[in-house]
Amino acid sequence: MKILIENGMIVDGHGGTPFKGDILIENKIIKEIGSFEKDSVDKIIDANGKIVCPGFIDTHSHSDLMILVNPYNEIKIRQGITTEVLGQDGISMAPLPKKYISSWRKNIAGLDGESDEIDWEYETTDNYLKMMEKNGVGLNESYLVPHGNIRMEAMGLDGRAATDEEIKRMCEITKREMEAGALGLSTGLIYIPCAYSETKEIIEMCKVVAQFDGVFVIHQRSEADTIVNSMREVIEIGKKSGVKIHFSHFKVCGKNNWQYLDEMLNLLEEAKSEGIEVSFDQYPYAAGSTMLGVILPPWAHAGGTDELMKRLANSEDRKKMIFDMENGILGWDNFVEFAGLDQIFVTSVKTSKNSDLIGKNLLEIGSIRGKDPYNATFDLLLEEENAVGMVDFYGLEEHVIKILKRPEQNVCTDGLLTGKPHPRAYGSFPRILGRYVREKKILAIEEAIFKMTKKAALSFGIKNRGILEKNYFADILVVDMEKVIDKGTYVDPIQYPEGIDYVVINGEIVLENGKYNKILAGQVLRKKEGEL
Repeated sequence: MKILIENGMIVDGHGGTPFKGDILIENKIIKEIGSFEKDSVDKIIDANGKIVCPGFIDTHSHSDLMILVNPYNEIKIRQGITTEVLGQDGISMAPLPKKYISSWRKNIAGLDGESDEIDWEYETTDNYLKMMEKNGVGLNESYLVPHGNIRMEAMGLDGRAATDEEIKRMCEITKREMEAGALGLSTGLIYIPCAYSETKEIIEMCKVVAQFDGVFVIHQRSEADTIVNSMREVIEIGKKSGVKIHFSHFKVCGKNNWQYLDEMLNLLEEAKSEGIEVSFDQYPYAAGSTMLGVILPPWAHAGGTDELMKRLANSEDRKKMIFDMENGILGWDNFVEFAGLDQIFVTSVKTSKNSDLIGKNLLEIGSIRGKDPYNATFDLLLEEENAVGMVDFYGLEEHVIKILKRPEQNVCTDGLLTGKPHPRAYGSFPRILGRYVREKKILAIEEAIFKMTKKAALSFGIKNRGILEKNYFADILVVDMEKVIDKGTYVDPIQYPEGIDYVVINGEIVLENGKYNKILAGQVLRKKEGEL
């Protein structure tokens, strides 16, 4: 099928000056750009008065489970995302040994949701990706192999440091999963079991990733009190392993820690001066979202979710949790301390029993349940088997802007897709264009598009996408810059954005004049020759 996009202002992703021109699409690829002889075409899209740009790349996504249940992923497509990177934060779908299925499903439910509709006995990344390939995908999907899954396969869910032999086994698993087509390795050092790892464990795994020219994507050990030392650890990993470093959702949490932002940015410069390749992604909001279970001290999670449930049912363990949450543990990111009980809100639950608590903060939950907020929260986590999502408010917009302008930055959603989610799940990319390009003029349009397309592709090694160029895959948007904006709020987040008029994925029109065409136009992208 031949498609002609004509009369648009082309912002090609390279970061250069926009120019007027036409784009011809044929057989999934961009055939011509500019002025050319227009042969017979099957479809003409008039982009007069609009910009035409590459499809956006979401480098931090949590569609891992949902994409198997509902492969269309309209939520992402409607904000212009044509490619996303799964396998984030060191805890995701694969690899997954059969004996850990029950416990692991509970562990990731707060991030990725839960479902009985899929066959969980896939075991490896290769088989997980094959499930996606068999089902079809609405947009392009790629994968990072998660540190926690690897650790679980090598040594279970014990809350301890790994032995040298276990680290060797982790490296073997990492190699196997990279050979299956993963873009790199992810970790989340606040999540279980990643939090139990020592730096040397990660360095050895990253040496394997570096051999594949992969990327190491990290939710660092601290984004709060000890963030400076945390960043030094990440830089050490890059220096000693030779791997490319990518910080997930770069930020600093809590007003007591805002003073560290300039030092954090200086550390980025130091790393680059030492030859370490460093990048990061960011969602354009001053609040975060994750699983509610992270507010508990790390020891409470040792052994996995089933052991956590036993501790939540034990009054003495509850007392110890409260003590640690009120007094802190050195090196642990204490969400209650940096956000506050009144600034942590429940966004999703698994059962209808506690659906009345969605949208309530932890103080309100205590009042509703007639208990102190700690024990009311413990009850909620116990009843929902840890499958609870949350939003936490931690920052300032001026910090969002300062980070947004950095050359290392690209855009992401980090969007959890269940319950009453953070509005970033529906609006991160349109918010950049509407608020920070059109309204606040923080970025020029060509700079913003570069950050959402080519910059992301370069950081993750995604080939033949991210720019508008002849013979590249035809992932293309038509955007109305006068209207584009995110619509979701924290109170009412489930709202599609405005101004994304057309979305073309691999040469197929998936969104047309704002109308969604329910087709599976995406591809599973594996980091293998000829497939990425």
